[in-house]
Amino acid sequence: MEQVPRQQYTKEFREQAVRLVLEQPLTIPEAARHLSMSGRTLERWVCRARQGQLATLGESRRPVTELEAEVSRLKRDLAEARMERDILKNGPHGLPCPFCIETSGGTILQRVDSGR
Repeated sequence: MEQVPRQQYTKEFREQAVRLVLEQPLTIPEAARHLSMSGRTLERWVCRARQGQLATLGESRRPVTELEAEVSRLKRDLAEARMERDILKNGPHGLPCPFCIETSGGTILQRVDSGR
């Protein structure tokens, strides 16, 4: 299952989304599809709104600093680069190995066994 990136929702968006579920004849999954968001997230918002705690949602989370965001982005980039490197290093299995060698005197055609 593909993981959806973490979203940052404004207080106004949360309130409007909850109102959509509570005041309209829409179910939570239908409203979540209309808003292109997770149904579980919307379900938590509606539950908190019914308890009168929607306004306090997200206050305990400290804001991410610019430096932390940069570190996170660099870690993602590094993981992607390592994955690409490993794919190239291990090579796709089932494809033929290179069969020519270039030398100073010209090109010699022969099969090179890379040990695969």
